[in-house]
Amino acid sequence: MGVPFAASVPWSTLAAKSSPERLTSKQWTTYVNPFVGTDGTGHTFPGAVMPFGMVAPSPDNADRGWDYTSGYQFKNQQILGFSNTHISGAGIPDLGDVLLMPRQGQTWQANTHTFAARKAKRSEVAEPGYYSVRLPQHQVQVELTATQRVALHRYTFERPGRVQVLVDLQHGLHFNEAHRVKQAQSKLNPERSEIAGTVHAVAWVERQASFVVQFDRPALHAELLPMPVGHVAQRYLLTFEVDVTRQLEARIALSTVDEAGAQHNLEEAKQLKFDEARQLAQQAWNGLLGRIEIEAPLAQKRIFYTALYHALIHPSDIADRDGRVRGPQGKVIQAQSGHYYSTLSLWDTFRAVHPLLTLIVPERVDGMLQTLLAHHSQQGFLPLWTAWGRETYCMIGNPALPVIADAIAKDFKGFDHATALQAMVETSSKPRPQAPEWAQRSWNLLDTYGYLPFDLEPNGEAVSKTLEHGYGDDAVARVARLLGHNETAQHFAQRAKGYQKLWDAQTGVMRGRDSQGRWREPFNPDTPTSPLNNPGDYTEANAWQYTLTPALHDPIGLRKMMGGSLGMERWLDHYFQRQSQVNKHLGQEALIGQNAHGNEPSHHAAWLYAFTASPWKGHALVDRIARSFYRDSPNGLIGNDDCGQMSAWLVFATLGIYPVNPGHGEYMTGLPLVKKAQLHLQTGTLTVRANLPSSFARGRVHRVDLKLDGIAIDSQKSIAHQALLKVRTLEFLVTGQA
Repeated sequence: MGVPFAASVPWSTLAAKSSPERLTSKQWTTYVNPFVGTDGTGHTFPGAVMPFGMVAPSPDNADRGWDYTSGYQFKNQQILGFSNTHISGAGIPDLGDVLLMPRQGQTWQANTHTFAARKAKRSEVAEPGYYSVRLPQHQVQVELTATQRVALHRYTFERPGRVQVLVDLQHGLHFNEAHRVKQAQSKLNPERSEIAGTVHAVAWVERQASFVVQFDRPALHAELLPMPVGHVAQRYLLTFEVDVTRQLEARIALSTVDEAGAQHNLEEAKQLKFDEARQLAQQAWNGLLGRIEIEAPLAQKRIFYTALYHALIHPSDIADRDGRVRGPQGKVIQAQSGHYYSTLSLWDTFRAVHPLLTLIVPERVDGMLQTLLAHHSQQGFLPLWTAWGRETYCMIGNPALPVIADAIAKDFKGFDHATALQAMVETSSKPRPQAPEWAQRSWNLLDTYGYLPFDLEPNGEAVSKTLEHGYGDDAVARVARLLGHNETAQHFAQRAKGYQKLWDAQTGVMRGRDSQGRWREPFNPDTPTSPLNNPGDYTEANAWQYTLTPALHDPIGLRKMMGGSLGMERWLDHYFQRQSQVNKHLGQEALIGQNAHGNEPSHHAAWLYAFTASPWKGHALVDRIARSFYRDSPNGLIGNDDCGQMSAWLVFATLGIYPVNPGHGEYMTGLPLVKKAQLHLQTGTLTVRANLPSSFARGRVHRVDLKLDGIAIDSQKSIAHQALLKVRTLEFLVTGQA
């Protein structure tokens, strides 16, 4: 029944068990390294999670601060305990609900202040749906796995006898607040060996989390620990007796709705043993990861499948088993399809994550679109960035708009298109009096001036906001046109051209203007700004980086302003060569010239060479970005993964296509980073081939000819999503290399 204590298993043996070289090529999970992005600014977590899972048990090294938005940093040897909800790759911390910490040996007392322990060096093992670590001070090996709504913990102690478990309901991840919990209630049920309750907390969002923690054996003793000053939620210290198996298991279910919902969610894992749950999680991940097969060296496979794994963690389906969920205003919603998605990092993920999901996980898309509309129905506008179903009001623009437009362009029909258009129009025109002072509240300035004057826009970021509204307005116009609402389409298409009012031909960048039409003075296009620590006209970026934002919806219009194909090429050449300075807090990471791949405004830049006479320059840059900023190591991501956006970029780059214009239902072509890939789509298998000369070098001039099912197409035109679904082969033929 038990497993050997981890101390008796050499590290080399554990590593060998998970080595891809020892397993068949169909076990895609063995190529995934969940530790990628856990060292530095990637902000991922190594714990267990199902694809789009509600719960994610994982170790926490700290409970606050920008470095610990996921609760974890690889180099930190101290572990506070294991909480059960986490966000992957975000820039602000939240969640971290219901922390557990086991111990054998020295007994914790009511006056104990420190429950943390150091992990055994190199004892951590992580794979999709599973995590393990040894804590020598606590004489225990901790293993974690998960179902959709239930976290499973298994503790294997050094010997039979008395053990303790801390259940800390005050713990959670937050930024700099002294205490996040505002109200809490819980109750221990000795007969069921469980603790159930609800915690109301305020960190990034204000929310409530109901939970049930159930152990597989009765506690011999339970006590409430004294509450430190400012604490509201309870901390339980439970004592158990473990038998010859040396094992104790705990299961934690959560609900956004109530304790009854958490209890019902717990039933999801009632008949599952720990190892069965682990196997089911691995099977779920293997099935999704295997939808793309690449032929590549081992190192490249590990980087690719890790990226694909990270791209499929979020959005998180947080609906209870009965489809209930608490929406953005705190009211309970009955989800239309039984699914309701949160951790919607839309400002990041509209660019590549959502287009990727429409391609390889289409069965999830309708539920996500239903979520957006349900959110609008309760809040009055479409979501911006949600955590645990609540609005964070984070970032700018209206990034849900291109997600909807993209789904409609790709013919998804599981939501009402007319209702969607109404939500898009209201989101783009109705005031938001309930929004916080620093968030968008009104459309008056944009409608009056066609841009946001920096002297009247109350909270800065005037240039970035104007440019971001452009792709949103374009999305509304496209959907309106498809549905025959021509007047609406014309209005928003015209407003989408507001970027043209900010083009400064003298400096060659998008520049702030005041209400009198005067340019921002003094002005340095190299200076990045951010509302948190360097207020100005740009959002986590500078003028160079934001100048390319209109290309997300109107690359041809931007090219014309830059002086045509040659002008855009010269601009891009300068952009990728101009000197810059690293500043991780202002989005200046993973730099090539002014291109900051560590933050999303730069993600489409290299692909814009497709609109010039030298697309080969873009091919070389995409390859350079992939080789420079993605590695198979804990520091293998430079910049927040942002709920999979950094990772989704690499997935598309590997395949040689990218949604430069998200919301348009199409993909721009480049050049794959592998010679062969197979996409097992809903409509059949698409084989992508890159035929490269033996002496091929991406940094030299070359031409790429494209063929769909053997029929030549223009390599400088995008491929429609529907066309990609119908064909069986996409061939890239490199010719004419100098």
